[in-house]
Amino acid sequence: MKAESVAFAVAGMCFGIILGWLLATQDANRPNPFLSAPATATAPAAAPAAPTQRQPPPLDEARVKALQAAIDKDPKNAGNFAQLGNLYFDAEQYPSAIDSYQRSLKLDPNNPDVSTDLGVSYYYTNRTDEALTQFEHSLKMNPNHTKTLLNKGIVLAFEPIPAAQPHSVPPTCVRPGA
Repeated sequence: MKAESVAFAVAGMCFGIILGWLLATQDANRPNPFLSAPATATAPAAAPAAPTQRQPPPLDEARVKALQAAIDKDPKNAGNFAQLGNLYFDAEQYPSAIDSYQRSLKLDPNNPDVSTDLGVSYYYTNRTDEALTQFEHSLKMNPNHTKTLLNKGIVLAFEPIPAAQPHSVPPTCVRPGA
């Protein structure tokens, strides 16, 4: 068996695992009509149960205060703004994360990690065009930035793009330099 075949198989399995995980997390919040149908058929007079929604993780207020104090001491430290953005992102407070990431990028405009995080935050606030534009900006900084390529691919896979605004996805290869 050629090394190329093995590498292709491994890459395909990794892609399948990532895609399966994404689909599973997308479907986790949807009710299963096949499981809930018998319950409603046996008890039609019962009041409909309110759907349980997943609660976002709590914001680490102590860490936010510590970062705010660090920012007050050194307002030109882009890393502190990026860390603050990460805290807000993890707590699913995307508008606050966007603000922090933007402030970080004003101080360090050549950071593809923060730029990509900003793009993902845009996506989670239903600003798909801005997310794709931000990913393009990240790829200008580093055309092979894996995190950006992955997130851009996810956005393009799950969001319809109008034909008037195509976004290119560079061809990928299994072997670097091939």
